[in-house]
Amino acid sequence: MNIDMKGYTATIGLEIHAHLKTKTKMFSKSLNDPHHAEPNQNISPVDLAHPGTLPTINKKAVEHMVRIGLAVGGEIANFTEFDRKNYFYPDIPKGYQISQYKYPIVSGGNLAGFELERIHLEEDTATSKHLEDKTLIDYNRAGAPLMELVTKPVLHTPEDVMAFARELQLLLRYLGAGDANIEKGEMRVEVNLSVSKTDELGIKSEVKNIGSISAAGKAAAFEIQRQINALENGETLTQETRGWDDQKEITVSQRSKENAKDYRYFPEPDLPKLYLHEIFDLDQMKQELPELADAKRKRFKTKYGLKDEDIESYINEPDMAQFFENTAQELAGDAKKITAASNYITSDIIGILKSDDLKDQKIDVWNTLDTKLFAQLITMVDSGDLGSRGAKDILAHMIQHGGNPQELAEEKGLIQDNDPEALRPVVQKIIADNSTQAEEYKNGKETLMKFFVGMGMKETKGAGNPKILTDLFVEELQK
Repeated sequence: MNIDMKGYTATIGLEIHAHLKTKTKMFSKSLNDPHHAEPNQNISPVDLAHPGTLPTINKKAVEHMVRIGLAVGGEIANFTEFDRKNYFYPDIPKGYQISQYKYPIVSGGNLAGFELERIHLEEDTATSKHLEDKTLIDYNRAGAPLMELVTKPVLHTPEDVMAFARELQLLLRYLGAGDANIEKGEMRVEVNLSVSKTDELGIKSEVKNIGSISAAGKAAAFEIQRQINALENGETLTQETRGWDDQKEITVSQRSKENAKDYRYFPEPDLPKLYLHEIFDLDQMKQELPELADAKRKRFKTKYGLKDEDIESYINEPDMAQFFENTAQELAGDAKKITAASNYITSDIIGILKSDDLKDQKIDVWNTLDTKLFAQLITMVDSGDLGSRGAKDILAHMIQHGGNPQELAEEKGLIQDNDPEALRPVVQKIIADNSTQAEEYKNGKETLMKFFVGMGMKETKGAGNPKILTDLFVEELQK
């Protein structure tokens, strides 16, 4: 993103909230289903703060937090507790939010090369729907378990912001802790940003209402440029909360930024203190962590030598990655075939799924396409028994209807003729019928070889092996 820095350095810290996947809410037995079609269905007296109700802690949410902390190499607190964060707004029926302040579950850690400050656990608020003359409140989301991650102010560019958000999204999905779909409100990114020409940090603004990872990058870029331009024009910046306007792609001032003292934090008296080292076996939990995105990147690069672009496709689609690895195993470590298989997976299969015939169908190809048969198809191409065009046609058939590639190739007449002596008469006839082009080729116009091979493929109805045809044309034209 083009920013005229004019000698300034941007310093960025992120606050990211993400819903955790649990059956019930953080402090009640209501279903944790913020996306319920009907408003105010997944609610209970606890969620609505009726007099006499008491919260209880969702252990699964705490377990998710511990696993997240272990995955980022953070320190898991032994002692932790919940606090009341006091503020008055319609989406908080209690008049306070149960959060964590002094004793977060996770301290420190590192993700995507950026240091973390803390990760703590809290409950989400209700959803407000602003109409022309009133505001409606939906409490389906109120009380949903919410992770809040705070980075240290160590990011400096919009690209850093987007890279970190993507990596956190992957982490939550790999751990099964959350889906982290920003567009559905399951992950919310807030950008704390200042600019300065010295080592002393500038006046910070916090940007909220960001609806996608790309929007987070755009918001950071706009805010960096806005602050620089303001300072260059002699204006005084104030610490404030700003909102991102996705239509105009600008930030707008909302209110002055609150400080911790404004929330009057104090320990939640209705919940017990937690001693996590006694509740969980941290060593065992660490051993049981799945392979995470960065480790998988390095392994795919080292083991298979794939292109970075293809590796990222696998990183973002675990089912596709597993399909590839199963295929690689079927191909018994043959590097050439494995590379070819990856090209077919990331290019041809994806293209087939996006074709007009299939784009509206939901085909779970990674779990329905037989890897043994797919590996057989790759082997047929590698041996020259099947051309790339024929392979794509057969692959499309296999995705839609299944089938054995050898049998399909025979039925469709796609098995290539690999016998040079059987193809030689075809080559000689084409040269004789195209004497002008033959002379031009002999006089140095080597690009005509594509013409001759194309004619050979047409004459054999696609059955001629193009490599053998090429060799034969070169041999015959040199006579």
